[in-house]
Amino acid sequence: MKEVLSQSEIDSLIQALSKGQIAEEAESGSFADSSVKLYDFRRPNKFSKEQMRTLQIVHENFARVLSNFLTAYLRTPVQVKLESVSQVTFEEFIFSLPTPTLMTIFNAAEEMGSAMLETNPQFVFPIIDLLFGGEGETPKKIRELTEIELTVMRRVMTKTLENLRYAWEDIVTLLPRIENMDTNPQFNQMIASNEIVALMTLSTKIRKSVGLINVCFPFITLEPVIANLTAQHWFSASQRVGSVDSRLVQAGLETVEVSLAAVLGETTVKMEDFLQFEIGDVILLDQQVDSPMSLLVENKPMFQIQAGVSMGRRAVRFLAAKGAEAK
Repeated sequence: MKEVLSQSEIDSLIQALSKGQIAEEAESGSFADSSVKLYDFRRPNKFSKEQMRTLQIVHENFARVLSNFLTAYLRTPVQVKLESVSQVTFEEFIFSLPTPTLMTIFNAAEEMGSAMLETNPQFVFPIIDLLFGGEGETPKKIRELTEIELTVMRRVMTKTLENLRYAWEDIVTLLPRIENMDTNPQFNQMIASNEIVALMTLSTKIRKSVGLINVCFPFITLEPVIANLTAQHWFSASQRVGSVDSRLVQAGLETVEVSLAAVLGETTVKMEDFLQFEIGDVILLDQQVDSPMSLLVENKPMFQIQAGVSMGRRAVRFLAAKGAEAK
């Protein structure tokens, strides 16, 4: 058995080494050849690298669809970008949050547990200001949200979670349902403080305000579907006809309003004649009575139509598309 050194002997050896009186021996044996890795037992890595990479892909997609949704919803350009994906303890995440901030606790699905969507004041207040008819500004002094503002943000968060559901669709079918909304991180007890969570941080830009969104999924919430968090599962599912983005674009286009105008015909007149027009005057156009008319979509000729009457009202019948733009 090796002899145990006393503290004074250890101090003497350290002093001799520092003065160069004893040469440091080169490491030998299997210890020198082995790679030593530090492991923090307080922060075990429960998510593998592949799982973290899949979470990154999912939330890059979430950033894109959320950016498109907010731009249309707020009628102003909104940029959302995934900045980082990490695994930390829930306590570390909570301590990193400002006070106040908006925390939306939601149930991810029946077989899963709770998760959190945290949105800081630089994201929340510009949205509220825009929806209330303002310029999208953040107040100089951050304050608590009023009951009316919380009600408005609950609607926004419901729609945001719907976009999160779209982003996760190729991994698992989420059915997010808001359980609670709070503004003080220190009172949040969603899970135990030492539990590991996957934390996805997204940056946002609305007008001049730069904010953050944190998506927090505890490991215990994702554990029932952890087998799906692989690149192979993601890419095989994403090959299905009709991607998430195309479905969102189609859904958005279905609610877009466009102006339609039927053109009877055209003609040119001199300014002298124009100034002398009176009620009852007749103007000859360049179209024959039975000739097809043009239907303008957003002031562009897109279809050939025929005028008539239907159910006692003026109507038009589509005859053909007009030009390459109609396709």
